[in-house]
Amino acid sequence: MNSALETPQVVGRMSAHLARTPDRRYCACAPSIGIARSSSRTLPRPEDRIEHAHFLISDDEVTPKVSLPAGGHTTVIQRVLERRSEKRARTEEGTTATMAVMVRVLPPPKALLVFHNAQYMSEFQRHVAPGVLDYEALADEREALRRFEGEFRSIIVTDSLQFVRRLRSRREARTPFVVYVSALDEPEGREAGFAAGADECVGSGAGKREFAARIGVAKHVADLELILRITLEENRKLSTTDDLTRVASRRFFGKHFPREVERAARYGRPLSLILCDIDHFKTINDTSGHAGGDDVLRHFGARLQKLLRGKMDWVARIGGEEFAIVLPEIGYQGACEVARKICAFVGHAPFDAQGEMLKVTASFGLCGFEIVPADDPQTPNRMLRAADAALYRSKDNGRNRVTATQGVPEEIAARSAINPSK
Repeated sequence: MNSALETPQVVGRMSAHLARTPDRRYCACAPSIGIARSSSRTLPRPEDRIEHAHFLISDDEVTPKVSLPAGGHTTVIQRVLERRSEKRARTEEGTTATMAVMVRVLPPPKALLVFHNAQYMSEFQRHVAPGVLDYEALADEREALRRFEGEFRSIIVTDSLQFVRRLRSRREARTPFVVYVSALDEPEGREAGFAAGADECVGSGAGKREFAARIGVAKHVADLELILRITLEENRKLSTTDDLTRVASRRFFGKHFPREVERAARYGRPLSLILCDIDHFKTINDTSGHAGGDDVLRHFGARLQKLLRGKMDWVARIGGEEFAIVLPEIGYQGACEVARKICAFVGHAPFDAQGEMLKVTASFGLCGFEIVPADDPQTPNRMLRAADAALYRSKDNGRNRVTATQGVPEEIAARSAINPSK
């Protein structure tokens, strides 16, 4: 590495500075080579510190360890060099999964259809699948503009070049995605639409597939714009991923689980929630230290995701050793099977905790709906309480098992425990 931080002169200056600092117990043993010492305890060896840093990074993301002579640098410089020897963990996969969840739970974008030609209007309504757009159809441009000013619509579909120009002449911070339907199914007609300010153009004679594809592009852009706006509105501090386990964070769960429930209720679809808790985690921390406990948490989060569907099911760390698994489109019976498999998979092979192989198990509690009831804003909280009660029933009955509740009856009566070995 070619860095000024690695030169003996800089190391010596930092060592001398640390030695002069009254609230730190360091000393400089030589003018050119600084050795950090603590009067309260012995510092770990450099190779131990490198190993300890690995718990934040997946195994396949770490370069071979660097070999540095013990006592060759101060602790600060040592850690700088260690960090430089590592590759940063990639987050593309986690970001993709997070985005997939956010897109799926969004309601259909609001659209405004403004057509002078009634036949075009009829064709559009026939080609667009239900649930793709939440649209309102109008023939009067003035009324359409008034509605747009009253409530923003992210997508506009129109056969009027004049209406496209009127929209684009407005000086607003937020602009809609405009699809122009040309009467002339020729390049000249589409070029006129683009010149007027349309984002997408399609000929009136386009087939169903082309029409659906054009609207799909508009919906995709509108969804991404809304996701970006939501993220920015949350002070750019929305922590979507837990740093240690690389699953979704507690804050992400708090915001997006209610949206999953709302989506399932909107379309009358099944949804299940599984809560799980690592058994005897305090004992793991006491015997293997916090570094060993972090190793277990990191591997546990990875195991939970092994048996789940990519870009559909998702996991969040909602407590120290407690995790939530959200299963969209899966009802009670299917969720029981998933929980049983995960429970068995967790305990099947030991966990590597700082080089020590530990037997780890977990307890599970779930709440599943075959059809999520509509018009009940308390459903997310009730599902969470029901799954939590089922989880504690599993722990009371001996741990390493699954307890399931179908629906959310008022008394939250958990069904009998499921033995993962059966």
